[in-house]
Amino acid sequence: MLLWAATIFLVLQERAAHLVGSPEGGAVETSVRHGVLWLRLFVESMGAAVICLGIVVAAVQFARTLVSGQHHDNYNQTRLTLARYLALALEFQLGADILSTAIAPSWDQIGKLGAIAVIRTGLNYFLMREMKQERTETNDEVGTKNAE
Repeated sequence: MLLWAATIFLVLQERAAHLVGSPEGGAVETSVRHGVLWLRLFVESMGAAVICLGIVVAAVQFARTLVSGQHHDNYNQTRLTLARYLALALEFQLGADILSTAIAPSWDQIGKLGAIAVIRTGLNYFLMREMKQERTETNDEVGTKNAE
């Protein structure tokens, strides 16, 4: 029984060595690279899913606004809702871009990442600033109406 278990263990070890390969052969690096590419695809997909979800939520909210007749007040809320989803999606997309240059990047890839990071961070900054401004204006309007 012990001999049989040892034989199975050796066969499995040989198979595992064949699948993974030696570090000198680059198999481990290739496996890690493939894992990072799959993770990047997943993170990009999450960003796209967040955008889709945000569009659906904002569309439903916009339809309710049209039906209710209170266009101005609810219109700003709809914009803020969509902006929140877009800001979150931008973070996912930036994370995916960082993953793409995580393993042995070239200077060209680093330059592209830098440009993309600056653009997406700038978009996110201005989006957040606009959301904060809209929230402040909305709260001021609500406070004025409540005071009357």
